[in-house]
Amino acid sequence: MAETDFSGANKPYNLDAEQSVLGAILLDSQNNMPKASAKLHPEHFYIKIHSAIYTIMSQMFAASDTIDIVTVLEACNKSSVFDSSDEAKVYLTKLMEFVPSISSIDRYIEIIEEKYTRRQLIAVAEEILQNSSDSGAPTPNLLELAERRVYEIRNENQVRGLVKLGGVIVDILNDLSALASDPERQNGKGLKSGFPTLDKYIYGLNKSDLIIIAARPGMGKTSFAMNIAANTAKYHPEKAVCTFSLEMSKEQLATRMLSSEGRLPSEVMKTGRLTPAQWKSLADTATILSGFNMYIDDTSACTINEIKAKLRRIDNLGLVVIDYLQLMSSGRRDLNRVNEVSEITRNLKIMAKELNVPVICLSQLARSAEKKEDKTPMLSDLRDSGSIEQDADIVLFLYRDGYYDKDKEDQRACKCIIAKNRHGETRDIDMMWDGQYTRFTDVEYVHKDEG
Repeated sequence: MAETDFSGANKPYNLDAEQSVLGAILLDSQNNMPKASAKLHPEHFYIKIHSAIYTIMSQMFAASDTIDIVTVLEACNKSSVFDSSDEAKVYLTKLMEFVPSISSIDRYIEIIEEKYTRRQLIAVAEEILQNSSDSGAPTPNLLELAERRVYEIRNENQVRGLVKLGGVIVDILNDLSALASDPERQNGKGLKSGFPTLDKYIYGLNKSDLIIIAARPGMGKTSFAMNIAANTAKYHPEKAVCTFSLEMSKEQLATRMLSSEGRLPSEVMKTGRLTPAQWKSLADTATILSGFNMYIDDTSACTINEIKAKLRRIDNLGLVVIDYLQLMSSGRRDLNRVNEVSEITRNLKIMAKELNVPVICLSQLARSAEKKEDKTPMLSDLRDSGSIEQDADIVLFLYRDGYYDKDKEDQRACKCIIAKNRHGETRDIDMMWDGQYTRFTDVEYVHKDEG
């Protein structure tokens, strides 16, 4: 049959390793399929028929179906993987007979991964060579392309172009299977923000999402973002959290975090007049925060390319926070401010997809929002460009009546308004703002704890 004629292959692959992995799964799927599923996707197999067989096995594994010679043969026949049922039976049987040592499947998987990576490197080298030959392409763009492609391979986050639907579905089924077996993740697949009510409606901080947090100056958006960053680092210690502060220094941000996490009033952090108990709390908090996998960059006027270049050097990146949008530069001088902000937000969304992490970007509201009788923020109040609303997956507004009415009885009452949510409904969430600690609290969560 044509599909199993391997003589024409001209890129790195290992026929023996591919056959041995599939054969080992057929012989002992209970032990070997989880090992393969954790590291291999159908596209890792160079031989098309092997990719098709592995796709079937992956779908069966995700559905908790039995995987053996009989069930896989039936599925292959239904999917017309082979020209005939006899041909399928002969080949699948040979796969089982061919396995040198079933206990060596981990090494066979490594070989398949290595060959796949080499094929990806060849493809990237060909792409860079082709683009470099184009004298019209700006050199900075070529450098960005080369760095991005190599980063994608290194982090197994390849931009694969056209991918067969079956492969995408396998990934979804595997993810849902893992989700079903982990009750703690069933309220959302994303990272925990530390605000359970918010997480319930946006399903956590999800990979590739661009999340905009907008408010008028002084409303607390930087504090809110840093609360989320600290919470994420606390709940997900294996993930790196990176903050780019274009306005405040790293010392100012760290001071705020010490105040928030240690429940230390901001005035004592400025004067140094701490009681012995507060000094102890400060020391304990400093020890805890120092153990967080967090990074801060306070370089002014960063461009997206500069930010991406820095982020690609971070292992196991989990969350990116940028404070704030209107201080960012596109690096281009030929654009008016509206078009520049549009390009920045579009590139922020592209960056979130490329790095496969949630990106939180803070934004100011237009001054015209102050002139409205009802000052509750709306999407139309976003400053500089309508593309902010268009490119964002989630838009959150912070609003406090006490910000405008100093005589209001409860100055701590705050609303987090989910104004746009690609994952679910829009709604208002009640929060409390503790200005002395630069800290937000989930009201519903606090009430549940008290109950």
